[in-house]
Amino acid sequence: MPNVCFCRTELCRFSGSKIYPGKGIRFVRSDSQVFLFLSSKCKRYFHNRLKPAKLTWTAMYRKQHKKDIHDETVKKRRRATKKSHSRSIVGATLEVIQKKRAEKPEVRDAAREAALREIKERIKKTKDEKKAKKAEVLAKTQKTQVKGNIAKNPKGGPKLGGGGGKR
Repeated sequence: MPNVCFCRTELCRFSGSKIYPGKGIRFVRSDSQVFLFLSSKCKRYFHNRLKPAKLTWTAMYRKQHKKDIHDETVKKRRRATKKSHSRSIVGATLEVIQKKRAEKPEVRDAAREAALREIKERIKKTKDEKKAKKAEVLAKTQKTQVKGNIAKNPKGGPKLGGGGGKR
């Protein structure tokens, strides 16, 4: 049996590499937050506020640029098998739905045609009613205009009157 050491490793806050016991630099910030760095290089880059995603040797860069994908084993997703359930829908019971499903396509088409015809007739009827109302309103307005013209100017000549005003 080989001699295997199970030691607790930690990750570098900058590079993302493993830090083995006895290695690395621990930095405690004034707000009591602890940072672990693999080397003084990582610590220096962290304090200079460099972004680890921009440095090619860091784990963050490799993850963002999709390197080392072969290490991760990708699980194949299994599609969940769909189980068909017969349920009633709001406004229609299960018996009604099954009856409609059993109907022949010709019967269904005929019913649809009849419904469309009925809707078209209703629309046509409302349009005709609107036209009739419009014609009535036009006729009334024309009659009142003719009567008003006759009463105002019986001779048909030019208007007489002051017509003055400020100039």
